[in-house]
Amino acid sequence: KVFPINIMKNEQLNENFLKISPNNKIPAILDNENNISMMESGAIILYLAEKYKKFLPTAFDYRFKCIEWLNFQTATQGPMLGQAHHFLKFNKGKSEYSGERYHKEAERVYKVMDTQLKKSKYIAGDDYTIADIAAWPWVARFEWHHINIKKYKYIADWYTNISNREAVQK
Repeated sequence: KVFPINIMKNEQLNENFLKISPNNKIPAILDNENNISMMESGAIILYLAEKYKKFLPTAFDYRFKCIEWLNFQTATQGPMLGQAHHFLKFNKGKSEYSGERYHKEAERVYKVMDTQLKKSKYIAGDDYTIADIAAWPWVARFEWHHINIKKYKYIADWYTNISNREAVQK
């Protein structure tokens, strides 16, 4: 069941939500089948991949390549592009230094991903994994980052390929 948390109304500070997400951030899940709560996107997606045996390779080397790129998303792509969102879209012009810094970081992140995607169809290899599932929504906001997606051929192809997946369109 989905229970929306309205962060504009500080619902993430509710005592019941804090039991699931002590960091008072979304997303968070409560798996009633296993009586496990999870916070943080990377941990949640890894947990769900393990639980349902989907989108996480079982071969040792591919598995850890996938986890490596999932960590790239949570430690680099998400935070850097999140700052780009903040300074380039939502607070445009408030800090020239910050806007320039995070635009350069966005360009760097896109270059790293483009270089990786030149080697394989998906971010962690030839199979669609949780690394792609975690990274794609951030690239879907390329306009917010002031990025010309056509400049990054391999990302553009990857983005379009994933955009055409039935589950993504849903």
